[in-house]
Amino acid sequence: MDGILLLDKPAGITSNDALQKVKRLYHARKAGHTGSLDPLASGMLPICLGQATKFSQFLLEADKSYRVIGKLGLKTATGDAEGDVIEERDASKVNAKQIEKILTQFRGTVEQIPSMYSAIKHKGQPLYKLARQGITVERKSRSVVIYELDFIGFEKGLLELEICCSKGTYIRTLVEDIGEVLGCGAHVVALRRLSCGSFLEEQMVTLPNLEELAAEQGQKAIVSLLLPVESMMAKWSEVILSEAAAYYLRQGQAIISPYAPTSGMVCLKMKDGRFLGVGEILSDGKVAPRRLIN
Repeated sequence: MDGILLLDKPAGITSNDALQKVKRLYHARKAGHTGSLDPLASGMLPICLGQATKFSQFLLEADKSYRVIGKLGLKTATGDAEGDVIEERDASKVNAKQIEKILTQFRGTVEQIPSMYSAIKHKGQPLYKLARQGITVERKSRSVVIYELDFIGFEKGLLELEICCSKGTYIRTLVEDIGEVLGCGAHVVALRRLSCGSFLEEQMVTLPNLEELAAEQGQKAIVSLLLPVESMMAKWSEVILSEAAAYYLRQGQAIISPYAPTSGMVCLKMKDGRFLGVGEILSDGKVAPRRLIN
């Protein structure tokens, strides 16, 4: 049971709840998701089963895209609609032209201070657990990249945006920061993840559809929905290996490959197309194993 399910997580449940439902449906012994979505959020939650869990870090590090709706004029404790309102300001004079102008400030590399309601850990404790105890700790700002920030619409105080960003970007923080520049504050009322790495929105499977398919056609039908492990590395360069080269890689040794790129991570495949794992090009041009399947 090795592969990736691109679950369309519904709003209203935690990412772990969604993971456990999928794990039970597949009778999987080993499963994990790649990047939590808040209960408020919906959309792409890649779930890795079996040996795919070994490579989940590469999806955690992948770029992602989102569609978000922010409510101007209200700040909440959590930065989203689940938190108590802590400040209210007049947003009646904000217009679309003004919004589009200030969005230029948030494209490219920006600094973000993570919310106290994020999952970042402080001395082993997630910040959100400390926040619920009324504890606030100092957080260092971090650099993230906003590749695309598209203005979709603005009506009745609701601002809709589409965002393509690097790993570690907090959409709640982005919406709050936009609200501050506009001078009225803001919080997230709806959030949907559209893509993760090379995986796209149209590839997602909803939980009701998955449950229905399992009930009507059995486990074989839902197994057919799993994407291969190597699909996580679809945009990587490939190194095709002989049996001899694969043998040495499995022993942990770097090998010489005349057709390998000059740097970076690579997808390792056998001549018959079988996926072996991922490697890295060393400074001397050799290919070193980094993560291999059994």
